[in-house]
Amino acid sequence: MEGSRVSLFEQGAPVVPDAPRRRWPRSAVAGVWALVVALVALLAMSFLPSPYVIERPGPVYNTLGEVTDADGAEVPLISISGAETYPTSGSLDLLTVQVVGSPERRLSWLDVGLAWFDPTRAVVPIETIYPTGQTTEQRSAENATLMVDSQQDATAAALQHLGYDVDPQLEISEVSAGGAAEGALEAGDIVLAADDQPVTRLTDLRRIINAGDGAPVSFLVDRDGTERTVEVTPTEGEGGVWQVGISLLTVYDFPFDVEIELNNVGGPSAGMMFALGMIDTLTPGELNGGAQVAGTGTIVADGTVGPIGGIRQKLWGAVDAGADYFLAPDANCDEVVGHVPPGLQVFSVSTLDDAVTALETIADDGALEDLPTCAAK
Repeated sequence: MEGSRVSLFEQGAPVVPDAPRRRWPRSAVAGVWALVVALVALLAMSFLPSPYVIERPGPVYNTLGEVTDADGAEVPLISISGAETYPTSGSLDLLTVQVVGSPERRLSWLDVGLAWFDPTRAVVPIETIYPTGQTTEQRSAENATLMVDSQQDATAAALQHLGYDVDPQLEISEVSAGGAAEGALEAGDIVLAADDQPVTRLTDLRRIINAGDGAPVSFLVDRDGTERTVEVTPTEGEGGVWQVGISLLTVYDFPFDVEIELNNVGGPSAGMMFALGMIDTLTPGELNGGAQVAGTGTIVADGTVGPIGGIRQKLWGAVDAGADYFLAPDANCDEVVGHVPPGLQVFSVSTLDDAVTALETIADDGALEDLPTCAAK
């Protein structure tokens, strides 16, 4: 077939045109653009400042161990001089919470969103940590004062538990300008009695002042070693509370020197663990039996253990530090139930005596199931 050609299409065959492109419905196009705009807006908002801060586990300190002082040297966290001390082992860890964010450096919504999915962190309103108008510097100063007070109260509680007399006294730390006591009382005065009733506790003084219902109160004070009596007429404050315009702190006469070295940590929540560390150091044997124990709680001189903030973060901090047992304030139990990390056994305590009993039971391999634990209230 020389000269012949083969064609796939016959000449004159009809040409089939391409199928027309299908257009998206207007509603679908609008939906896509709405999604794009929403994603862009969400991305932009994630970097905007939020009204929240994040609490997360902070450093852990063994009250039986050593810390680094301001000069970089390793020193005992608790140092006692003038009394016999004994070897210790294991740990009595105090726990801290680190706050991320501040009024000056606000967290982004992205930071906050990521924290919601981390069980070791808590997202809280910024005013919970920093009251309106309070700066970071003011909060740090307040927490430093609370730390000093907690150390004094912890020492008083520990020594009284061991049978020492610590002779508590009320000292005036500040007289308010324009207050009822201005010109009559002075900073540094030791309040010995009010209306002829001896006072050694702030609650006693408040009770006496309020019982007078605005009548003049006679104060017996020690000023620079000389006793004198002055009269102050209270003014009525909010809620019908009578005020004399003074700030007080409790001072003690300790039989020997107790020094706590802990830099850059503030607040009162380490009080119970300070007290337990002192008791262990001042008594023969190992109060904790050499176990790894962590705990938290405020304390006052009579040994009452009070609630603290950030306990869930402290539970995780205890686990990270290798603790097997945790002493939690009974008043915090509602926050503990359902949030105990695996491998950690929690006991609830209301007093320093409760905490000592728990440690002695651990040390003696006693019946841990008989110790109080946290239950929902």
